[in-house]
Amino acid sequence: MRSVEVHDVTKRYRIGDRWGGTVRDALSLRRSRDPRWFWALNGVSFAAEEGEVVGILGRNGAGKTTVLKILARITEPTAGAARMRGRVGSLLEVGTGFHPELSGRDNVFLNGAILGMKRSQIRERFDDIVEFAGVERFIDTPVKRYSSGMYLRLAFAVAAHVEPDIVAVDEVLAVGDAEFQRRCLGKMSEFAREGRTVFFVSHDLGAIAQMCERAIWLDAGRVRHDGPAARSIELYVAERSREVPQVEFPRDEAKEVQLLSVGLTDEDGAQVDAPIRDRPFAIRVRFLVRRDVGGVDVGVSLMTRNGTRVLEESWSDRSQGVAPAEGTGVFDVSMLVPPVLAANDYAVGVSIASPYQRFVDEEVLTFQLWPRPDDRRELSDRSRLVQPEVGWRLESRAPVEPVEGQPPSQ
Repeated sequence: MRSVEVHDVTKRYRIGDRWGGTVRDALSLRRSRDPRWFWALNGVSFAAEEGEVVGILGRNGAGKTTVLKILARITEPTAGAARMRGRVGSLLEVGTGFHPELSGRDNVFLNGAILGMKRSQIRERFDDIVEFAGVERFIDTPVKRYSSGMYLRLAFAVAAHVEPDIVAVDEVLAVGDAEFQRRCLGKMSEFAREGRTVFFVSHDLGAIAQMCERAIWLDAGRVRHDGPAARSIELYVAERSREVPQVEFPRDEAKEVQLLSVGLTDEDGAQVDAPIRDRPFAIRVRFLVRRDVGGVDVGVSLMTRNGTRVLEESWSDRSQGVAPAEGTGVFDVSMLVPPVLAANDYAVGVSIASPYQRFVDEEVLTFQLWPRPDDRRELSDRSRLVQPEVGWRLESRAPVEPVEGQPPSQ
């Protein structure tokens, strides 16, 4: 049975904080195509069955959160219809409704009431909520003294125990440690097994591939693809790959050595935006040397979003046989990265120096290394730095020797 039906939904917002004219002016502007109106959704249609887990993916501003807000009845569509059969619970802004001066215990009852639970229901589920959050020792401590992880675990635990028929989840994996993320995914899997419908928004394509059989790709407020999750992810990554973001730097005639551009390419030199973790890619650095400075060293480093340096290599024109007479001009240097890194967000750092001085030393580019479209293995532990392909082989298996005095197993 269908639990959700969305038909030709449009949602638009006026750009700006408030309208200072008359009601007639506001109504006239609403009917117009004035550029001050932003179309967050434009003709979106889809349906979902009971027990289905549907991923929603797309870049920032694609309309993902707006869809969830309409499903959660937080906002109404400008046009079209969204019909939900059953109680809707949302995990859009985890922790909304917590009071920092109140204890964890008081906040469980306060937040549960905000989310629609009766006091008797909260009391019945209180122990499960606290156990899930793992804050038993601190449940009577004011939440302002909680760490961010404890706060988020408790907030998620309350929201997850509302037991709705339809669940709308927005980026709960963007925060918290690996254990917290596993609990979130486990709870959403439990929702599906119980016949609840789950809509899961995440930029983590690996999580969508693991959690969802189906995914909806939104782009500029429209549905670009609705089908098997692996196919939606594949199309989305392919679309991102056709974009060519490259950091360009303006020329400065006063500089002896300067960085011109940094970008990503495939192993054949073609520019890419969305490298996939099991394929090699290269970081290409273009720089200009206006006069011979006695040699140039180029360093390239890769860091995770947590600041962990996972790769650092250098190139020197002296080691590459560039003659002094050829020590000026525009240079293109590429560093090929083998397919060993885990899917993650990375920052590229570049340094350019001569034997006597340093000209460039900065973080210049960020990018995301995507998982494979069919990657359905366990969600990547954020502490994992590398993810090479490995193989297992069972060498031998010896029979178990029976213990003296016991008959052998049948």
